[in-house]
Amino acid sequence: MANRAQRRTDGLSKEVIVQAAAAILDEGGEAALTFRALTARLSTGYGAIYHHVANKSDLLAAATDAVIARVMGDAVAGGDPREALRTVSLGLFDAIDAHPWVGAQLSREPWRPALLEVYERIGGLLVALEVPEQALFDAAGALVNYVLGVAGQNAANARLLAADEGDRDAFLGAVAARWAALDPDEYPFVHRAATQLREHDDREQFLAGVDIFLAGIASLR
Repeated sequence: MANRAQRRTDGLSKEVIVQAAAAILDEGGEAALTFRALTARLSTGYGAIYHHVANKSDLLAAATDAVIARVMGDAVAGGDPREALRTVSLGLFDAIDAHPWVGAQLSREPWRPALLEVYERIGGLLVALEVPEQALFDAAGALVNYVLGVAGQNAANARLLAADEGDRDAFLGAVAARWAALDPDEYPFVHRAATQLREHDDREQFLAGVDIFLAGIASLR
């Protein structure tokens, strides 16, 4: 009789389960995260996992919470709220770039702790910047939507290129060449932007957008 896979004998915590789930998500995306795959990775049974998480939705939320908690923990409290907003925004951008499934989960269940924590931190920093009460909700919504939207799109683009075994520089170079070949009278801005498209850095452009938002927000005071 073939030997059965050896089961783990140590205690299985929710933290260990969430870490294993995040690793599976990073490797294969949401489709790869099944309780069968999780039990195999953890060398345990279904019951040990269901003791800590109710279902896949609960597991995705817990993994997302863990990623966002690290981002918020890395953001230094106090100091200049404008710089803190840049730090939080870039931290979210990098986290979603490293874990593309996080962006989708944040938009799917906005009542979960992860997105609430994002709104609380960004909203609190806008309060510290003395944004007027009547503009606070719109300012927070615009900034959160920009951060998560751009971060999510950047992560999706990177995944598509990786799946096609493509190269970012080569892809941007090809698009820039097409833009540069357009009629400058019909597409004057696109024609001028072709060189910058080829050479731009995603993180720097993202932060430039955050700074534009912050400049606009400053005018509200």
